Amino acid sequence: MPFLIAALVLLLLLLVGGLYFAYIVTFPKCFGFEETYEIEKASGKLVEADFQRMEKEVLRLPSPHGYELHGYYFPVPGSKRGVILSHGITYTLFGSVKYMKIFRDLGFNVLIYDLRNHGRSGGRNSTFGYYERCDLQALTTWMIEKIGPDAVIGTHGESMGAGISLMHAALDARIRFVVSDCSYSDLPDLLSYRIKQDYHLPAFPLIPAASLMSKLLTGMRFEDVRPAQEVQKINAPVLFIHGAEDDFIPTRQVYALYENKTRGPRQMYVAPNAAHAESFWTNQEEYTRVVTRFLMENQIL
Repeated sequence: MPFLIAALVLLLLLLVGGLYFAYIVTFPKCFGFEETYEIEKASGKLVEADFQRMEKEVLRLPSPHGYELHGYYFPVPGSKRGVILSHGITYTLFGSVKYMKIFRDLGFNVLIYDLRNHGRSGGRNSTFGYYERCDLQALTTWMIEKIGPDAVIGTHGESMGAGISLMHAALDARIRFVVSDCSYSDLPDLLSYRIKQDYHLPAFPLIPAASLMSKLLTGMRFEDVRPAQEVQKINAPVLFIHGAEDDFIPTRQVYALYENKTRGPRQMYVAPNAAHAESFWTNQEEYTRVVTRFLMENQIL
């Protein structure tokens, strides 16, 4: 009997721990919309006068999952090229502004938007691409309708936005290119690493328990989010970018993504001296050259 009681107590603790971890993963505490605007201004990544001066259209689009997606569309009259930029977890569309100049200088119509459960978009939780890929598919449809049936549409994502972009490209053949900046290759692997780094706890059995609880909370198991498997389905060219000093999503994960992308063109750029999501900011000229060359070599430009 004491053994049974101890086993039940351990099981209860495991389930409670799994529930807690699943909750903090899928219901992250996010920055406010205006807060991120001020952060980007203060860092110099968003120049207010330039941003306000650009012609833009406010986008409010129904998600296939029943909430509203919010974004800004920056048109380039006469251009048939378009790119959709996806920001990282806990942030807003203002995190994508720093990448806009690369594409606008090349004549792209640009769409930035708030991910599900972020900024001014709806949605109750975050699923690292499981549901978000369908939102990106809806945005792609909107952009093609906006530009015309001969539109050339690609995506750029940072961190979780990169994972979303890869998972979306695996199911949407209309996407002509992907720039994936510091994506995870495998969500269970990433969370196993983070739980050791942040909490000094073993991944097993907590990650499997949290995955089960995530399924109950959101409908997504952690095992459902494995971009390294999804890239095997992508025919479009993909440029994988990662910071050489990234210790949030370990740099090793970009190699798994690159190696698994066996269909269609692929390129990789590991940015020197760059921490997580800092590849562009620490290597602006080289980053711009790499992206431009990638687009030229794959006949996007």
